[in-house]
Amino acid sequence: MTQKLKAGIVGGTGMVGQRFVQLLDGHPWFEVTAIAASAGSAGKTYEESVQNRWKLATPIPEAVKKIVVQDASKVEAFASEVDFIFCAVDMQKDQIKALEEAYAKTGTPVISNNSAHRWTPDVPMIIPEINPGHMDVIAAQRKRLNTSTGFIAVKPNCSIQSYVPALNALKEFNPTTVVASTYQAISGAGKNFTDWPEMLDNVIPYIGGEEEKSEQEPLRIWGSVQDGAIVKASSPLITTQCIRVPVTDGHLATVFASFEKKPSKEEILARWLNFKGRPQELELPSAPKQFITYFEEENRPQTKLDRDIEGGMGVSVGRLREDSLYDFKFVGLSHNTLRGAAGGAVLIAELLKAEGYIQAK
Repeated sequence: MTQKLKAGIVGGTGMVGQRFVQLLDGHPWFEVTAIAASAGSAGKTYEESVQNRWKLATPIPEAVKKIVVQDASKVEAFASEVDFIFCAVDMQKDQIKALEEAYAKTGTPVISNNSAHRWTPDVPMIIPEINPGHMDVIAAQRKRLNTSTGFIAVKPNCSIQSYVPALNALKEFNPTTVVASTYQAISGAGKNFTDWPEMLDNVIPYIGGEEEKSEQEPLRIWGSVQDGAIVKASSPLITTQCIRVPVTDGHLATVFASFEKKPSKEEILARWLNFKGRPQELELPSAPKQFITYFEEENRPQTKLDRDIEGGMGVSVGRLREDSLYDFKFVGLSHNTLRGAAGGAVLIAELLKAEGYIQAK
């Protein structure tokens, strides 16, 4: 690309917004040219607005420090400055829905990290390696919103990234029943140990709304586009428990699965090793070269050691073995704020750009 596309970040001061800023620093296709947040942050430079609450290990990128934060509710003004936006706001669900649709109606593509539109029938919820075909529904969405260039695409819940890719690679064997328990990092709640000292030496066996998302969102990912809407798949039957654990980043899942056609262990390992998707075919900038990595060691993957595999964009799997109740069991791991949040959204934007859905205004 000779000229980078202008990216805006709506909700740029929160933890996921900070990840967007970090990941887009030096990106070969995209450049952050505008940042919006709540009215309380508007008018300050980005550096001032995140002072004392920058949550990442790397410093604030120089390129964004002096950008003056705008009011996210001033939709027309903000949209006029960018080619597309990433959205990661902390608001009520109905407010997020309205805000994202307002941006899309200006002709601006919206790649959302929020859950508000995950079940809107004509909004694609994408894991780029798994269901890029769901982008086809954008045509129907544009018609509904009366825009030729704007649309909304969303990233699924962070917890499902730890086990859905591994199961997707085995779809030819038709998974029928899945039991998954996820052990989720505190950054999934937008916090670190300074914000949340009660998580030290603690496990909380409940994350509001997470189990329903973890059980239902994979079925939408595996669904089909029919008459301008995404119809979710009817199987496999998935049940989950989602638990908050005292780690900074990384969601780990223990998974039990049965299949209509039971594969051998060797067949499973071969499918994981060789699984590639559209991002790998297109060699997108953020795409992991090896999407699924299997560890032979009995004590891997480990959250601290393996969450950053492939720059945090890969998925790690281990401990594959036959089970006495189900066909197989294994452990999966993904980085929740990279593959599961901002990084996954950046990869979606790259795919949409490569397929012609995002262009310079």
